[in-house]
Amino acid sequence: MDPWQNLVSRCSAWWQMHTPHALRACVYEVCKPLVPFLLCIAALVAVIVYALADNLHSFVSRIFIPQYHYPYVVPLAFIQVFLNLLALLALHGVGLIHLKPFSLRLGERLFVPAVCGSMQCILAIWAEACSHSGLYPLIARFLPMVSLSLGHLFALSMPGSIHVSSLLTVLTVASVTVTGCKGLHAIEPLEYIYSPLNLVLHSVSLAWLAKISQTEQGHASTFDLYYTLTVTRTLLLGFLCVLHPDGPKALMYGNWHSLLFLGYMLGMLLLGAVQLLFVDVTALYFSALPAAMLHATRGLVLPLFSLL
Repeated sequence: MDPWQNLVSRCSAWWQMHTPHALRACVYEVCKPLVPFLLCIAALVAVIVYALADNLHSFVSRIFIPQYHYPYVVPLAFIQVFLNLLALLALHGVGLIHLKPFSLRLGERLFVPAVCGSMQCILAIWAEACSHSGLYPLIARFLPMVSLSLGHLFALSMPGSIHVSSLLTVLTVASVTVTGCKGLHAIEPLEYIYSPLNLVLHSVSLAWLAKISQTEQGHASTFDLYYTLTVTRTLLLGFLCVLHPDGPKALMYGNWHSLLFLGYMLGMLLLGAVQLLFVDVTALYFSALPAAMLHATRGLVLPLFSLL
């Protein structure tokens, strides 16, 4: 059983044991109509918190990387994923979640999303360091539409009505059109390759995660899957750090005696790690489309607000 479901079941059992039946019936009657409204409020709060974290992460990254001339994206991506691994182990250590030992079978099944997610993580940090034209975030706004298409291809259980598809299409086209009318800055040649590649890698990763979660339901919890995914990503990025020429440079050219340098780096990596955890856990627990919407909502909505 999922650890959060276990916690909910314990709270429900305590409630049934320590409250009169009449009071429980009254509370259920009052709260039942409010459940959809409360779920919508919770989803809205999650999207707002994620958008604020995304905005702050972008702000800190655009200060840290150019100011300290520290564009070593592979080591930064490794540390970001490693922080998530440490967080999972800490939560397991204090008993908030229960993690099964690393499963080689699950690791093999999660290898493709681990590779795609690792490369996308590197490209996301690269975009903060080197992409200033606006093409990268513009292409990323198509993530919900591509995830919806892949969801049908992977036979995922997701809302696939014509209304959802139409709303996503209208919102994406409107947002891209508004941004395109304002124009883009000078585009680097690599952006023409990396921006679509990031979109493909991210959408495949989310759809694959959702498919594995769907097939492993009842055998592995969300956190077991995410733990296996994070361990695999950490090993992949660690191996890449050893092979990549930026590995030694990241150690040599870091301003390790400056508290500002360490503070900006830690802030950027923590915010990136939290975003990574939110999106991947959403894909594992719900589906690829909610995860894609969580990641892309800020980019889709902000250009439309500029028209008001």
